Amino acid sequence: MPICKVDGVEVEFEQGMNVLQVAELAGKEIPRFCYHERLSIAGNCRMCLVEVKPGPPKPQASCALPAAENMEIFTDTPMVRKARHGVMEFLLINHPLDCPICDQGGECDLQDQAMGYGRDDSRYADNKRAVEEKYMGPLIKTVMTRCIQCTRCVRFITEVAGVPEIGLISRGEDVEITTYLDKAVTSELSANIIDLCPVGALTSKPYAFNARPWELKKTESVDVMDALGSAIRVDARGSAVLRVLPRVNEDINEEWISDKTRFAVDGLARQRLDRPYIREAGKLRPATWSEALDAVAGRLKATAPDRIGVIAGDLQDAESMKAALDLFRSLGVQSIDCRQDGMALGSAARQSWLFNSTIAGIGDADVALLVGVNPRLEAPVLNARLRRRWLAGALKVGVIGEPADLTYSYDYLGSGPKALGGLAKLKSDFVTALKAAKAPAIVVGAGALARADGAAVLKAAAGVAKAFGMTWNVLHSAASRVGGLDLGFVPGEGGKTAAELAAKNGADVLFLLGADEIDTSASKAFTVYLGTHGDRGAHLADVILPGAAYTEKNGLYVNTEGRVQQGVRAVFPKGEAKEDWAILRALSERLGTKLPYDSLDQLRAKLFADHPSFGRIDHVDGSQAAAGLDLGALGGKGEVSDAPFVSAVTDFYLTNPIARASVTMAECAAQASGAAKMAAE
Repeated sequence: MPICKVDGVEVEFEQGMNVLQVAELAGKEIPRFCYHERLSIAGNCRMCLVEVKPGPPKPQASCALPAAENMEIFTDTPMVRKARHGVMEFLLINHPLDCPICDQGGECDLQDQAMGYGRDDSRYADNKRAVEEKYMGPLIKTVMTRCIQCTRCVRFITEVAGVPEIGLISRGEDVEITTYLDKAVTSELSANIIDLCPVGALTSKPYAFNARPWELKKTESVDVMDALGSAIRVDARGSAVLRVLPRVNEDINEEWISDKTRFAVDGLARQRLDRPYIREAGKLRPATWSEALDAVAGRLKATAPDRIGVIAGDLQDAESMKAALDLFRSLGVQSIDCRQDGMALGSAARQSWLFNSTIAGIGDADVALLVGVNPRLEAPVLNARLRRRWLAGALKVGVIGEPADLTYSYDYLGSGPKALGGLAKLKSDFVTALKAAKAPAIVVGAGALARADGAAVLKAAAGVAKAFGMTWNVLHSAASRVGGLDLGFVPGEGGKTAAELAAKNGADVLFLLGADEIDTSASKAFTVYLGTHGDRGAHLADVILPGAAYTEKNGLYVNTEGRVQQGVRAVFPKGEAKEDWAILRALSERLGTKLPYDSLDQLRAKLFADHPSFGRIDHVDGSQAAAGLDLGALGGKGEVSDAPFVSAVTDFYLTNPIARASVTMAECAAQASGAAKMAAE
């Protein structure tokens, strides 16, 4: 490896690194505004100036200068200090200096670096320029007079999000960042530019002026808005969750999160179930916990096990599903299901329902076939990884399903399952590339498997994967799905599926464990709803048991690649609500089948003993384990229909009870539908 000197200390570095990266290897902090390790190099803020030898006797931008063998780098000479002070003075010429009232205060890179490199006065007496605000949608607030033209937002929207709707126009004093047509940014990742902005030019519109950062309690947790399990930080004050920010996790979300993950949190405080209810004479009335649990226990005792059904929702933690499984299996109930959408998975090996390439590993694929899935809506952060691989010219994508703007080009191979059967005979560039691929992958979504012919589609897709030697991947959209399948939260012998339970005469007692995405209006069953919001499940319930949201409990979640992660409680449940497993534990006592655990630690000990995969926190098996999967055994008999595949996510912003209770998500959905209507016209 080449070697250079940083302030007299020799440092080994990889070929292709720039001077700024080499200086950081040596432990030297280099100030910067425009440089970001995940974006292309702009070199336009000039804050990262250093002195190098051999080289011209002037400071040079370290972010844009490649490091070379035997180069000497000086990061703290009088020349460098004077240059950085000069750059900071220029940056502050037109800055409004409104730190006391700026909503970026306390988290502002410009503020921090001005303390280290700024002067205590200004030599400029001319009037400051002012820039009019830009409209970027309901999520991003702009104060463009603060902008220092670092272009991080432009590069992120263009390169990572793939929606080039922000740009830099004009020259000199007239230069501005703008959305060109004064329209909202349409990317599902748009709000990441708030984190990227090093000044207060782009800030969070819903969070503006709600709190200062030092007032907040910060809790590291995981996201449940999709099945990726992105690393997040939940910021709360008192009993209220005020915002969610991304944490760095190179294996999953890098440092990005979707707009829904970030802004659906206002739904945690609206339409909440904070006390038990019992329906009498067609109307719900408030009840005590004792009344509600007695009512549920009495009805369960009076009902035969084969007439009882349990359906788990998409946001459930593993502990609540384990408690429900233990309780209802002890009662002899076989009609238990975690697949609200009817997905045809759960009877084969574990690898059959996992994203076996892993989220990070999909970046090594050279050909990807997307079947019945729209990753831009179902997993925006994963879609950004696919786009990055495509931008590098190393990925060819084929799509069978709905045509959509995925932010990268692809070969459209058909709309439905018939295209799977004829793929091998199809004469196209994609099939040619697929046959020659070294690391091909197939990604199958719920849009392909959650259909009446889902088992037949599964068989056809597995046949294609086997024929071309493709890594088998299932992209789920529900945070609880993999955990439920790992637990065996599926119908036992003679048990009914979720769809059968929700049908007329499907059950006499229906227990909904946070299940809101299934229509039970045809069922005349006595319905018990254990959940957090007054959403679809609660509307038809006869008894409501208020549970805890994902920010209000400690819980384990398994993401789409099979990685077990820990969610951490940031605030306590609302009102009289309790953690889901504790409610089921209390119910078990009234049923005379007391569950054998009195604490979360005891419950987890039993969970790990019964299902060892849950004990391997943050572990993922990957494609090597999937190599032994018998693809020929997947799926079932039957003919595939001619119906085209439809994505499991039709409205990205309204996919779960928390999002549907969110005012911000409602605004985003309205804006998105309006944009789609205009595009169609």
